Amino acid sequence: MTRLDFIPGTLCDARMWSRLTPLLGDAFEFNYVPLHQARTRLQMQELIAAHSAPQANLVAFSLGAYLAIEHAVAHPERVKSLILIANSAKGLKPAEVLARERIVAMLERNAYAGMSRQRLRELLHPAHLDDEAIVGPIQQMALDLGKEVLLTQFATTIDRPDLMERLAELSFPVLIVGAEADNLVPPEDLRQMAERFPKATLQMLAGDTGHMIPLEAPAALARQMLAFHQSIDHNV
Repeated sequence: MTRLDFIPGTLCDARMWSRLTPLLGDAFEFNYVPLHQARTRLQMQELIAAHSAPQANLVAFSLGAYLAIEHAVAHPERVKSLILIANSAKGLKPAEVLARERIVAMLERNAYAGMSRQRLRELLHPAHLDDEAIVGPIQQMALDLGKEVLLTQFATTIDRPDLMERLAELSFPVLIVGAEADNLVPPEDLRQMAERFPKATLQMLAGDTGHMIPLEAPAALARQMLAFHQSIDHNV
């Protein structure tokens, strides 16, 4: 049985994968990195190292995917395969940096009341803004994890060095999954990442899928993940 180590994004936990994992069948063991427990950038990397296999099949989303690349660059011998979902190795684009700095300043002054409608519009395709199966878990994770987790994850990860030139060092198989309609990650960044990894497969999802791919398009993501791991097993 293949173990998958899941690394979530900002203000997410294992519930981020709740619509995906039932579609992956019984060939996998699921393990979840508790990224929300970290209070520093270093602790995030320590949690990934402590909660992933010695030779890990990593599945990472958004912030978690950027951190997974950092982990792989530092410890390439510990990564067997890498699935990157909705992230850029370039870090955050300027508009997202400004948005996060604004949110951090607001959080430092006020109580946190959960995910705003404005933020949901940035994260989701318009077709999903009123879909409770998608919006519900996002809002509940935000409320449960709360202000301190959000402040930590925003404030300590706004500065993300460009890792594009390090990707050529990573020789294990990589699957990159993005969405053409993602408001946060430019599709061109994912295409450039795929060109730099020695063994990368790129899958761009069209249609009504925004940034939150594991919740918005779990069936499409599951198909790509299954095909990817079948190809790895075939080539072993």
